[in-house]
Amino acid sequence: MISSQPQEAVDAAITSRRSIRAFLDKPVERDDIARILEVAARAPSGTNTQPWKVYVLTGAARTRLSDAILAVHLDPAQSRQHTEEYAYYPREWVSPFVDRRRKVGWDLYSLLGLTRDNKEGMAAQHARNFRFFDAPVGLIFTIDRVMEQGSWLDYGMFLQNIMVAARGRGLDTCPQAAFTQYHRVIAEQLSLPANETVVCGMALGWADPARVENTLVTEREPIGSFVHFME
Repeated sequence: MISSQPQEAVDAAITSRRSIRAFLDKPVERDDIARILEVAARAPSGTNTQPWKVYVLTGAARTRLSDAILAVHLDPAQSRQHTEEYAYYPREWVSPFVDRRRKVGWDLYSLLGLTRDNKEGMAAQHARNFRFFDAPVGLIFTIDRVMEQGSWLDYGMFLQNIMVAARGRGLDTCPQAAFTQYHRVIAEQLSLPANETVVCGMALGWADPARVENTLVTEREPIGSFVHFME
């Protein structure tokens, strides 16, 4: 429960945000989705450009997109023909970033009882991304191709606002870069105009407290490792 004290409520919404990977079969009211997005749109953007565009998928629309992506993803020959339109991750991994990446991956797989040699199990877990981890709401975010790096920074603040506003209502999310590999499938299924680039997806719904993967709490570095106070 979020505190009624403004400072505590904001802090609680931010610090309780986690990437949830299993959701209850419980709908989210359309008015709540709309209000979350309305609040999130107060994110700052350079000269108020507001570069975000959101496609909200529920019910049959969400299922159609998931089915279309999985039909390609589960066929190795087809999947290899689909690549990300932009580089989300570095092309060459170095420490400490690669170490953090590996740790969160193995922490998750360990909770799920997946060992390094269980490639099939890990692949099945990855494929759950494209079902939005069974969340009742799937969000696909796009940006106009004319926008540059600064607008992508603005977009990150918009996405964070969505996740925090969701927590303030007891809802949970999982931001998903995995969708970017299948931007061509998404464009076809959602009839995206040619000027739009897929930024990412996001699952939105009610966390399933019985699922072990939802007990994962990722670590954060102490501020002394990345903050420099200068007087």
